[in-house]
Amino acid sequence: MPKPVPSPCIDVCKFRRGGHCIGCSMTKAQKSMFKSLKKPAHQRAFVDMLLAQQDVMGKFSHWAPAYARKCLKKGTKPPFKVTAEKKKAG
Repeated sequence: MPKPVPSPCIDVCKFRRGGHCIGCSMTKAQKSMFKSLKKPAHQRAFVDMLLAQQDVMGKFSHWAPAYARKCLKKGTKPPFKVTAEKKKAG
């Protein structure tokens, strides 16, 4: 059985940019929604949605490397491939 995906929160939690966190791009409602997701497949889909949201909003290149480190620290493979472009910010 796949391991649960850690929360996309990277512990910045400053809500600006129209109610979106400057660390992970989630809104307070999205943070609550992620906590309610129990299946790893749903959690991975949420992270995919978050990546798309970050691409649209821009200025979140710091998130992917920070989240990948969080996943590895928790013993979980990141739910996305960390590319060279995503590593630049780290």
